[in-house]
Order: sequence, then structure tokens, then C-alpha cells
Amino acid sequence: QVQLLESGGGLVQAGGSLRVSCAASGGLLTNYAMGWFRQAPGKEREFVSGISWNGIYTDYVDSVKGRFTISRDKAKNTVSLQMVSLNPEDTAVYYCAAGFSWDAVLLKQSEYNYWGQGTQVTVSS
Repeated sequence: QVQLLESGGGLVQAGGSLRVSCAASGGLLTNYAMGWFRQAPGKEREFVSGISWNGIYTDYVDSVKGRFTISRDKAKNTVSLQMVSLNPEDTAVYYCAAGFSWDAVLLKQSEYNYWGQGTQVTVSS
């Protein structure tokens, strides 16, 4: 059973940067696309970014394009999200997810098979 564990969340001032990471255990993420979702208080969980298994394809929600960068290390079974120019609207619990796919980015929550517990990112104004 694959387990995903996020790390790297925290409190940062507006304009600052954070890097959240996700490590998989219990199995290799071979042929799994990875994604990051977030849920702000009182809001639905939303797609933030995704990366294909082969690492060639990535996608981002419009609100983070140019500020967030997703990457993965297949050898280490990890995926990271580098976030810069953070603003208070980025405050949320960030979740890592894995879904079976080869060369596509998965955009829908229903397409993901495994989820982490989440890590809190708080951006103060």
C-alpha cells in the first residue's frame, strides 16, 4: 500500500517562498502521475499542479502559473512544489496525490488513487 507524506509547509510572509515535498513509501510510483491540490478554509479542494510519470508534462491552475513549479525525482520517489511570490490567497492545506497514468497530467481528484494527509501553508499579509 503506497503512502504519501507531505512536508515543508509553514508560515511565510506575503512575497515569500516555500517548498513543499511529498515522499512515497510502501511502493514505487512507477507509471503514476503526481499532483498537488489545496483546500482553503470554507472552500472546495482544488487542483494546483500536476506532473506526468515521465516528467515531461506539467500543468498548473491559472492562479499559480509563473509562481509555482512542480518537479519529481523518480529515483527518490518524491515530488516537490516550489512556491514563490506567495500571497494570502495561497493559504491552504496542500495535499499530494498519485494516480495511475503514463504520459498525462491528471487534473481531476477522482483520477487519483493515493492521497497524503496534507501540510498547512499559511501566508500572512
